[in-house]
Amino acid sequence: MLYSTYNLSIESEIDLPELQFATQTDAPPDVNIQLSTLPANGLPEGQQLGPFLWVKQEDLWLQVPQVARFMVQGGHTILVDPEPGIDEDSLRVFLLGSALGALLFQRGYLVLHGNAIRIGDQCMISVGHSGAGKSTLAAGFMQRGFSVLADDVVPINKACQALPGFPRIKLWQDVADKLQIDTSALRRIRPNIEKFNLPLSQPPSAEPVPVRWIYILGSDNIQSFNFSPIHGMQRFLPLYNNTYRVHFMNAMALKSEHMQLCGQLANKIRLANITRPKASFDLDALIDHLLADMAANP
Repeated sequence: MLYSTYNLSIESEIDLPELQFATQTDAPPDVNIQLSTLPANGLPEGQQLGPFLWVKQEDLWLQVPQVARFMVQGGHTILVDPEPGIDEDSLRVFLLGSALGALLFQRGYLVLHGNAIRIGDQCMISVGHSGAGKSTLAAGFMQRGFSVLADDVVPINKACQALPGFPRIKLWQDVADKLQIDTSALRRIRPNIEKFNLPLSQPPSAEPVPVRWIYILGSDNIQSFNFSPIHGMQRFLPLYNNTYRVHFMNAMALKSEHMQLCGQLANKIRLANITRPKASFDLDALIDHLLADMAANP
């Protein structure tokens, strides 16, 4: 089947219901996903960077125990060797996450771990540690009628534009409850995990969107929201720290190119920390504060 995401056409031997179907053309696909038998002990003549991670030139070998082995090659191919009996949902979580993220690095993108929201003709990206509220914020913006461009993995091209991703947001059950979203008909991302694929209210933009604002979400023992703009050379480290699977990028010797992309992006955006009171998560107030800051810094 032929799919599309991140402005790439993807031909896959594995069903990918999270993605949008693409129209068949005579042009070769940008990416091929194939089932294959892969070496069980890494890459011959490669460099081992961990018990389950090897690299060699433009190849990255990754093993997810009890799920599959993956080989990501040259920015155009992902080979998949599933463990016997593994369910397709679990397989796709890592195929469309870690493996596809490595491929995006190989294609020369700056890949952030966050969510991208379209605001007019530009976009805002929220980043932060796990549990900071990135997906909650994206769902809240969607409920207000804004378009979600990408969830969890946000590739940015050399023109400092965010590429549109999957037409869904991944939400934990407790977040869905807070947002009064019924999950009874939603698909779990993996069996027995209380996390669901929430379809977007409208498909992502077909074209890349310029990045204008990046906010680093956090919380502290404070009484009200606090914005702290980041200036100068201090802007590099937050972008690096919020890179998706940064050890993949380092392993493939792409750090210098990555830092160059960070520099280009830093010169075009408003980058700021936004800290909310730890005692409560007032989503509407957070969105209001972000919209006000974006209006003040167009």
